[in-house]
Order: sequence, then C-alpha cells, then structure tokens
Amino acid sequence: MGAKQRGMGKRRHCPAPPPVLHSHGFRYFLFVISAMSLVGLFYLASKPCRLGGFFLGSRQLDDPSLWSGRLDELPFAWNHLRFSASPPPRRLRIALFVKRWPKGDRAGGMERHALTLHGALALRGHATHVFTSDPGGPPDRSSPNMLFHLSPPLRGGGFDAAAAWDQFARANAALPFDVVHSESVGLPHLFAGNLSNVAVSWHGIAYEAVHSEIAQDLARLPGEQRSSDQVKRMQERLFRVVDEVKFFDSYAHHVATSDHVGDILRRVYMIPDERVHVILNGVDEQIFRRDAEKGTAFRRRHRVPEKAKLVVGMSGRLVKDKGHPIMVEALRQLLEEEPDSMEWVFFLVAGDGPWGDRYRELGPNFLVLGPLDRPSLSEFYNAIDVFAHPTLRAQGLDQTVLEAMNSGKPVMVTRFAGITESAIVSSEMGYVFAPSVQRIKETLSRVIRDGRGVLEKKGEVARRRALKLFTATKMAAAFERLFLCIASKNAGDGSDFCRYPLSTD
Repeated sequence: MGAKQRGMGKRRHCPAPPPVLHSHGFRYFLFVISAMSLVGLFYLASKPCRLGGFFLGSRQLDDPSLWSGRLDELPFAWNHLRFSASPPPRRLRIALFVKRWPKGDRAGGMERHALTLHGALALRGHATHVFTSDPGGPPDRSSPNMLFHLSPPLRGGGFDAAAAWDQFARANAALPFDVVHSESVGLPHLFAGNLSNVAVSWHGIAYEAVHSEIAQDLARLPGEQRSSDQVKRMQERLFRVVDEVKFFDSYAHHVATSDHVGDILRRVYMIPDERVHVILNGVDEQIFRRDAEKGTAFRRRHRVPEKAKLVVGMSGRLVKDKGHPIMVEALRQLLEEEPDSMEWVFFLVAGDGPWGDRYRELGPNFLVLGPLDRPSLSEFYNAIDVFAHPTLRAQGLDQTVLEAMNSGKPVMVTRFAGITESAIVSSEMGYVFAPSVQRIKETLSRVIRDGRGVLEKKGEVARRRALKLFTATKMAAAFERLFLCIASKNAGDGSDFCRYPLSTD
C-alpha cells in the first residue's frame, strides 16, 4: 500500500434491536431521546448567536477571507476562503468510491455531487479513478481524466464494495493514490481503517435521520395513526447513531456538506476538530444561472398564462418524506379558505412519484411536468417566482435549494438546521416554516401577499450568496486544497498545503 497503514481492528457486532418497543425497550427509547435532547440543548447553548438569522449559526468572522492559519483548524466552511484559480501546483491521483454513478439525469444528490465535483477536478488536470457499480452502459464522464473501475452489482442490486476494494488494492499497488475519497460509506469503514489518506463526505447521517423521523411523525395528518413500522424504524435509527459514533473514527478525514453536520460530527460524534472539514455543496453555475428569457419561454411552452400573478415551483421526488402530503393538504385548505388570493397563482411541479396525481387533482393551476433533465431544470427555475421545498428529511444540504438560489430565486423551505445555518440564513433570501399544514399555509399566504416585487429582491440576495458559496467552482477549489493538504501530510516531502494563505492564494 502506498498510503500509511492504519490498524483495521476487529469489527464490532451490535445486537439486533427487538422488533417492537416492549416495556424495557420503551424505557431505553425514552432515555435515548432524553439524552439526545440534553445533547441538543448543550449543543445549541455552546454556539454563538448570529443576529438576524433564523437559527444559532456556526462560527463566522466579519470577513472570513481574511483568516489565516492551518486549514485543519479552520472554524468555518472552506467555501468562505479564496483559493487560487491558477493551475494546481501538482496533479493528484484520486480514488473515488461511490455506490452508484449517475445515469442520465435520474440521480440522487450524492451521485450528482460526485459527478459535479470530480468532473470539475478532472478539468483541473487531476486524474480520478472511480470505483463504482456497473451502470449497465457507458458511464457519464466530463473529462478523459476520469477512469472507471466497474464492478458487477450484487444479486440484490447493491454495490459490491469488496470487489471494488480488490480493484483499488491492485491499482494502488501499481501506483499509489495521493488521496482516497468516499461518498458516504461507498468505502466501508472496515477498509477505510487501513488508510490515513482517506476523506469521506457525509450527505446524511443517522443523527439527522432521527430528526427526520421526528418531523415526519409531527407532520401526521389528523386521523393518521403511528404505525408499528414507524416505531421500529425510529428505534433502529437510534441504534444506528450509536453504531456511527463507533465506526466513524475509522475514517481519517470527514467532510461535512453543511455547517450543521460539521458541528454534529465534532460535538456529538466526538470526531477531533482537525479531522472535520466543512465544504458546502455546490452546483454547476454554468447550468443553473439567471436567464429571464429562458424562463419566459418555459412558461409559454407549458401554457402558464401571462396574467399569472405568481408562479410557485417544486421539484424532486414526489413522495411522502419530501413533505408532499402536508403541502397538498395545505394547498387544498387554502383553495377553500382563500379562493380570491389563490386565483391566478400557478404551481409548476417537476418530478415524479405517487403525489403527482394529488397535485393534478387540485385544479388546472397545478401543472405536473414529470422529471426534467438539468438544462430543462434550469429553465424551470427561471420560470418560477419562488421555490417551495417542504421536505421532511433533515439530511444534508439539498441540491435543489442551491440550484434555485443560483438561478436567483428565493426559497420557502422547512426549518431544518442543515439549510438554515448554511443556505437560507436570513429572511432576506427566503422563508422558513415548521413542517405542519398550518405553518405551510401561513408561509404561502405571506409569499402571495409579498408579491413578485419582494420576491425578486429576496431572489437577488439568495443569488449573491449562492455565487459566493454554492458553485461547483467554489466547491471543487475547496476539495482540491483539502486533497492537496492530505497528500502533503502523507508524502513526507516537506510540502505543506495545509497552510492558508499560500503565496498563490
């Protein structure tokens, strides 16, 4: 192995949780919830207040770009820094582990993150070797510097990590990789424990999943009963938090894709500060950008009347955990209670899923477009006045929110810390709401009262923040410096890319 070896250790086996919460399990459940509540209180109390924000914010300076020191001691997101756009001081050989590679435009946030990031790094001259499942056809690539090592999927369709690790071991023995990047657990912790040059990006962790379960339970509609499956799922996710706290230490470096996750990794998962790096998600600013003409053409193509006073957009999977049941119910009630204010308000819904038909049933002002490719999504964002994102999943920093912001649109979004501490940090750029029918109704009514003029001002503030922090260029520059920093630590040649600023910055 070219990288410094680390002890793998014995795998810990946790006993399977009981299928339902009997009396002992229920007491344990209450204990864990109480403990998590106390952790949350201490966690929030220890964070300095950001005046004017929705939530307590992560540590920030008046001008973060003036900061200097060691990057492994950086107390805020790397995206705030200014890295050189000059050619990199050295070309890196990178190994990427990701369970699936995007096939066309139907890809999850993690797969899109991998494609956007490593496509940008490849264009910078770095060679990325992608270890992933065979997608059943030629994989999408944006540069000849991206080389693919495909493994047949397991019988159930999952990623064969052991086969990918064997491929990696052979390639690494022939010519050692400078850095290994794992998208979530693409590289399992049993293998990652062997490497000191591995960095894992987290796009959702169990602690956030517990929060998601709480939000979904609170969002139950009247008469909807809590199922035994929900109780079991909550219990399993609580145990998953414990498991993650144990095995996360196997990864040498952790990349949090939101400020909130960075704080959780440090304070709850107890990962040493110097091993946690916050690099916020970014989207391709060449695709997602403001273009009023494309927006107008998109409206005409989908027959949105010119006299529409407001166009609200939603995109993504139209499923329960994305908040569509409570959004549909909120809209149904508003149509009954405030028919005059809802007149000439149109809704464009991009995506597919079982709740698409529910939107169609609300009336002719609801246009369900189906899934869109990225160029069409760019036109979609430019066609709307505000982007609504009622998600009940408190995991990561949603790509759709960043796409809308880059397109100059304000966002109305569920009040989850992953979003409100990094993206929609004040009322100047959007609206936040608790995940309930009543709060969504109140927020939609506020949006309609504010009107297009106010929304355009909020959208411009959102766009400025997005161009500063949430572009693919900014994300790739931060990852490039992190990878150079990790490689220099392991090279032992006297180079030190962990200092900031360098003479080239």
